[in-house]
Amino acid sequence: MDAPRLGIGIISAGKVGTVLAAALAASGHRITGIHAVSQASQDRAAALLPGVELLDPAEILRRSELVLFAVPDDVLGELVAGLAAAGHIQPGQLIAHTAGRYGTSILSPALELGAFGLAIHPAMTFTGTSMDLTRLTDCVFAVTADEIMLPVAQALVVEMRAEPVVIAEADRASYHAALAHAANHLNTITAQSADILRRIGVEDPANTLRALMGASLDNALRSGAGALTGPVARGDIGTVSAHLTALAQDPAETNNSYRSLSRATALRAADRGLISQGTLEELLRVLE
Repeated sequence: MDAPRLGIGIISAGKVGTVLAAALAASGHRITGIHAVSQASQDRAAALLPGVELLDPAEILRRSELVLFAVPDDVLGELVAGLAAAGHIQPGQLIAHTAGRYGTSILSPALELGAFGLAIHPAMTFTGTSMDLTRLTDCVFAVTADEIMLPVAQALVVEMRAEPVVIAEADRASYHAALAHAANHLNTITAQSADILRRIGVEDPANTLRALMGASLDNALRSGAGALTGPVARGDIGTVSAHLTALAQDPAETNNSYRSLSRATALRAADRGLISQGTLEELLRVLE
């Protein structure tokens, strides 16, 4: 038997909220309304959710069985608390959010009024376009809820054609830190590497880095630390020293990133027996 269809409201029409609303609508749920303030948000909602009304949060809560808060992490707690204090939360209502940092405790003001909390965070970046709907099929969502509501959170994710992974309430910050470290810092080191290549006259750094970084990421995800390679993992102290001399021409932040990540790589290489303790100590000395 099919799962019951829900009337779902979305707060707000950012890139994440609009795409997830479209995915939920495609699975048969009814989108009761979406909150959109900026012109960009209104245009996004019109493109992905044609015919869905633009409503204020209070009206969305009044009309909906499930309300999905897709707002910035630092806004979520205050917004939910304000709506709860104003009497807009209904007993038995499902209140979900997409903030990676939080589980359901951030929803406490609503839960105290008899609502049920769900935390569902998609581990991917969004463009806010229909392209994201296809990418959801390869996406993992972190789901957090109490024992009774966990199957509901998991079912919503599956209905969006994604994969749910259960994350404990106490582990949400660690989960989010792992994703931010991987995705955001990858972006930073990619930009720094591209800057170095531009400095030496490479006109299209992306083209130079694409195959190397794509293969490296794939190998790392498949083999973990077993994919370690390069001068640090080989204990090539002379090459590392030459790198540091060359990087003196670049901004301090690039030099510091190289040193910090090389130290971490050296420690992992030593732990796996790729380099000796003496080589590790010499690398760490050079990288100070």
